[in-house]
Amino acid sequence: MKLQLVPARTGALWVRLGMQTFFKQPLALAGLFFMFMALMSVATMIPLVGLPMAMAALPAMTLGLMAGTREASQGKFPMPLILLSALRAGPVKRRAMLVLGGMYAAGFLCAMGVSYLVDGGGFARMYLGGQAPTAELLNSGDFQAAMWTFIGLHLPLSLLFWHAPALVYWQDLPPLKSMFFSIVACLRNFWALTVFAALWMGLMVGVVLLLSTLSALLNSPDLAGTLLFPALLLVATMFFTSLYFTYRDSFEMPPEAAPAGP
Repeated sequence: MKLQLVPARTGALWVRLGMQTFFKQPLALAGLFFMFMALMSVATMIPLVGLPMAMAALPAMTLGLMAGTREASQGKFPMPLILLSALRAGPVKRRAMLVLGGMYAAGFLCAMGVSYLVDGGGFARMYLGGQAPTAELLNSGDFQAAMWTFIGLHLPLSLLFWHAPALVYWQDLPPLKSMFFSIVACLRNFWALTVFAALWMGLMVGVVLLLSTLSALLNSPDLAGTLLFPALLLVATMFFTSLYFTYRDSFEMPPEAAPAGP
């Protein structure tokens, strides 16, 4: 395995490839993403153990979406079972992916727990959907401190796991080594990932502004609320589609896993 360095402009290429690949197989990739969301949502509804289970499953589910993207980029139609690729790859990879998921869940819960200590759980309840955000809550100094504490702890956690599931699945690396190479690749390709993240954030903000403006021009206050959720889901689907390309261009892939597409 060899780390590949890419210029900052590659971040824009990843965004474009994510969109192009999505529109090659929009029904299949949207279906995979909605299945992913449904499985995660159902898991979080289980009392006490639901959230840890969902977080532990996140690396494996993300790998399934990346595998679906790889199929779509090669002109194939990804079937629903591809979402479970990480768990159907044999006992060694399955065990490694479960270990990876357990470590991610532990890290996420620790970050959330620290934020809970900062503001008494206000941010945690809102983030996890247990409390509706209010202006008073959002303007609270304790809430904002908890939010930035969580972001500060979760960002390095995200970098550790950004490429880790793909490295376990396609490069046969053990969990700890995959996390090490993941954060090294993210730091070495920092500017490309910064451009990548900034463009996706800009696209999401642009969608919100466009729908809000359209709603105001048509004097239809409910229009933005009706269209906003499905529009953001569409953008989120294309974002997850683009994740595969951040991995593909950051590492030299083994011949049997090398993509045939662009």
